[in-house]
Amino acid sequence: MEKLKVVGLMTLLTLLLVGLGGYIGGSGGAALFFGIALAMNFGMYWFSDKIVLKQYRAHVIQPGEEEGRFDQLYQMVDRLRRNANLPMPVVAISEQPQPNAFATGRSPKNAVVCVTRGMWDLVGRGDMSVDELEGVMAHELAHIKNYHMLVGTIAASMAGAVMMIGSMLKWGAIFGMGGRDGEGGNPLSLLALAILAPIAAMLVQMTISRRNEFEADADGSRICGKPLALAGALQKIERIAHGHPMAVNPSAAHLAIVNPLAGVGGMAGLFRTHPPTEERVARLQQIAARSDVAWLNR
Repeated sequence: MEKLKVVGLMTLLTLLLVGLGGYIGGSGGAALFFGIALAMNFGMYWFSDKIVLKQYRAHVIQPGEEEGRFDQLYQMVDRLRRNANLPMPVVAISEQPQPNAFATGRSPKNAVVCVTRGMWDLVGRGDMSVDELEGVMAHELAHIKNYHMLVGTIAASMAGAVMMIGSMLKWGAIFGMGGRDGEGGNPLSLLALAILAPIAAMLVQMTISRRNEFEADADGSRICGKPLALAGALQKIERIAHGHPMAVNPSAAHLAIVNPLAGVGGMAGLFRTHPPTEERVARLQQIAARSDVAWLNR
C-alpha cells in the first residue's frame, strides 16, 4: 500500500509539471517539463533522505564519535530495532536546539533515524527520561517498519518541488507571463496556480502524516513496551516546540514526531500535518490501559 502511494505521488508531480509545461510552452513545454519530472522523481527516490537530512542540518554519527557522547543513543536504537526485527538504521544528529526526531530513507535497509541535539541535551539534563527517549525512537522505527518514511520523504521532496514551482509561477504572474495562447496572456491564472499548488501539496502531506502518526504511536508502543513514556515525551516536545519553532523547510515539517513549526492553532490548525498531541496521548493511554497489552507497562 505504501509503495502504491509513492507511485501516486510521483505520478501527481509528473502530471503537475507536464500540465504546467503545456500551459506555458505547448507540446514543447510539456515535453521539457516531463523530462524535468523524470529527473525529479529519480532524485526524490534515490536521494530524498540526503535532502531531508540537509533540510534539518543533520549529520550521521558513529559509535565513539564526540568521545562516545552518542553511544547510548546508538545502543538504544540497536536494541529497539532488534525488537522490531529491523536491520540497523543509520543514526543521525540534527543540529537543531528544539527537541524533535524523524525517520527518513527509501526502505528499512536504507533508513535513517535522527534526533535533534536539543532532544539529546534534554535527556542529558534530566528533563526527559531515557524511557521517554526510547518511546520516541521506537516511534521512528515503527515508521521505518511500516514504510511510512518512504512515503513521507517523497511527499516532503514533492512539496518542496511544488513550492518552488509556485514561486516561479508567482514571479511569472508579477512580470506578466501568461499562457501560450496569448501574448501577455493571463497572469491571474498563473497567480491562482501559484497559490493553489502549494496548498494542494500541503493537503497531501497532511492526509498522509496524520494517519501515519497514529499508526507509528501504536506500533512504537509495542516495540518499546512503554506507551506512557511515549505519551510523556510527546507532551514535552509539543510544549517546547510550540514556544520555540524550528528553522526548517516547511515541506519537511511533517516528518518530525511533533510539528516543529509554530502557528498550529486557529486557522493554521486546519492545515496542520500532525494530529493533535492530546489525541495522540489519549490513544496511548488507552493502549496502556487495555488488559490484553498489560505487559507493555512492565
